[in-house]
Amino acid sequence: MNDILEATSPATGLSGPATCVSKVELRVSCKALLDRDTLNKSDPCVILMVQSNGQWIELDRSEVIKSNLHPVFGKVFCMDYYFEEVQKLRFEVFDIHGTHSIGTREDDFLGGLECTLGQIVAQKRMVKPLLLKYGKYAGKSTMTVHAEEISGNNGYVELAFSAKKLDDKDLFSKSDPFLEIYKINDDETETLVHRTEMIKNNLNPVWEPFKVSLISLCSCDEDRKLKCLVWDYDSRGKHDYIGEFYTSFKEMQKFSSGNKVLWDCVNPKYKQKKRHYKNSGVVILRDLKLHRVYSFLDYIMGGMQIHFTVAIDFTASNGDPRNSCSLHYINPYQPNEYLKALIAVGEICQDYDSDKRFSALGFGARIPPNYEVSHDFAINFNPDDDECEEIQGVVEAYQNCLPKIQLYGPTNVSPIITRIAKLAAGDGNIKDASRYHILLILTDGVVTDMADTREAIVRGSYQPLSIIIVGVGNADFTDMEILDGDDGVLRSPKGEPVLRDIVQFVPFREFKTASPAALAKCVLAEVPKQVVEYYGHKVIAPMSPTRDLSSPILSPVATTPTE
Repeated sequence: MNDILEATSPATGLSGPATCVSKVELRVSCKALLDRDTLNKSDPCVILMVQSNGQWIELDRSEVIKSNLHPVFGKVFCMDYYFEEVQKLRFEVFDIHGTHSIGTREDDFLGGLECTLGQIVAQKRMVKPLLLKYGKYAGKSTMTVHAEEISGNNGYVELAFSAKKLDDKDLFSKSDPFLEIYKINDDETETLVHRTEMIKNNLNPVWEPFKVSLISLCSCDEDRKLKCLVWDYDSRGKHDYIGEFYTSFKEMQKFSSGNKVLWDCVNPKYKQKKRHYKNSGVVILRDLKLHRVYSFLDYIMGGMQIHFTVAIDFTASNGDPRNSCSLHYINPYQPNEYLKALIAVGEICQDYDSDKRFSALGFGARIPPNYEVSHDFAINFNPDDDECEEIQGVVEAYQNCLPKIQLYGPTNVSPIITRIAKLAAGDGNIKDASRYHILLILTDGVVTDMADTREAIVRGSYQPLSIIIVGVGNADFTDMEILDGDDGVLRSPKGEPVLRDIVQFVPFREFKTASPAALAKCVLAEVPKQVVEYYGHKVIAPMSPTRDLSSPILSPVATTPTE
């Protein structure tokens, strides 16, 4: 305690909140299950399986609910969540006989469903019919899966305390008080949350405000007991005890402007011995500000849609599509690099777009009917509606487009970036977190309009937009690394920096022998952070907050995102 002159927060080690990996709780219920038993109803149990290396592996199972065709399972399935991965799940319902072991008999199987974790969190509450073997419906049976994020840190609180008429513990001067706050854990042990600075020679101290995460303060449990102690500082470490009181974060939240919360600071020994003892002073909560720190999952589960656009390079350097050496060659047995990158990234994004329609654009080609060069055209050749149905629709539009165009050049991508940034901006007055845009640019070379591209990216950094650039082929992409702000801040030709880093560049050749999932994981890993940074900067909360830890004072802030 010799460094008590400086306030510390040992529970966090940080001035702001700590970040943690996203975890999701899944709760399952069923309706109208098949009745497999002759004398009474089925005794259902749910098995949750995850796909790993193409194999289904049991992750966990629920309890058995006796004789119930509409079970609500008490078991909570807990999973790590990664936006950048396709996490395939399978739920199977069995009728259990006698023991908890699952029988191998086909007539014990009540139905199952397959989905991705992304689909569940995007819908927050997913309802699907149960299927038997070979895709046959299990009567009218349905399963409902409800998702809830549990690891977001719920933000942080800013607290300010003062005290009045504290006991004087010093002989020749006044006390030098400081305050400690402890969290009472489930096992009744105590964890120091915060220790204020010492106020020298003052019985009416006003301590500096401090910030602490809600995980550190109360484990995000507003009813958790907090123990607060006031001491008279001693430079030798033998601090004199003044008094203590107990409270909770729920009680602290009674604070409002002009209505302070206060506690008697009590010394139990004095209270026991002194007949007319009231307190050893009063501690006052003079300010409380609760700041919510929203995570990517908060926005997704609040209803945010991700609009996915792909832009494909049709410049002549790709080679004649009719030649097997061309990067655009359509091999009936194996997709080319353009298709591999498109499918890998698109299959992730489509889980977060309810209408499953995606814009598909091209650049660098001569297009019909006049065969003039275009750096921004719809590959379905419908300028009024450039969207395709699902990723398969984009693939088909790409394949149908190739015979109708002439590959040309140069490699100008700024027109498409500018267009999508304007689309993301809408009317320029974004008020909610309803839509975020991801632009995937697939190109075989360094962009020709680098200055205009840098300018477009700087403008786009102010909009709800992330840009992923995948370099296809064996070109030297060194100059493209400039657009990825990992090595420094990207600036416009006039020197204006990006508001936030929105570009991720990856050469496809680094993933040629890896699985599509590895590419998607790499290029999409930054998106959750970019989403949180954008809405945090705009001070926009999710459309429907997913947590219920509330306060009269709520302020979304831009800080380290929880992913």
